[in-house]
Amino acid sequence: MSIKKTGVDQQLIRDLAGILNDTNLTEIEVELGDLKVRVSRQAPAVHAIAAPQQAYAPAAAQAASVALPVVADISKNAVTSPMVGTAYLAPSPDAKAFIEVGQKVKEGQTLLIIEAMKTMNQIPSPRAGTVTAILFEDSQPVEYGMPLVVIE
Repeated sequence: MSIKKTGVDQQLIRDLAGILNDTNLTEIEVELGDLKVRVSRQAPAVHAIAAPQQAYAPAAAQAASVALPVVADISKNAVTSPMVGTAYLAPSPDAKAFIEVGQKVKEGQTLLIIEAMKTMNQIPSPRAGTVTAILFEDSQPVEYGMPLVVIE
């Protein structure tokens, strides 16, 4: 990977973006001498639905080089991940899910579990309301700050 006199090698940027897509990372940074290149992507667009189905954006829809527009502003009502780990909708594979779209929840009620460093962490609801969207698939890796559930 080389540096051109007129700027950064665009193939380097494409290669880094490809690594983001292949590994499902959100950011990658490389230093080559005095050159420092960081490639990152925004969270994927999410469409909230009212039907009793899960709403999520498939990994294939994520593009590192294009910022995807968010259809609805979910930031004020979203419950975000407090840690990096694997998110689960139920306490075990054969158990009933903690929540479903359309369900009313109470403050402090368990919404999901995030497994981090072989520890199961219950994620409580920060407020009472109705679950309007579940923004991840069961057993999906999640990152710190990633929106997981929308409660209105």
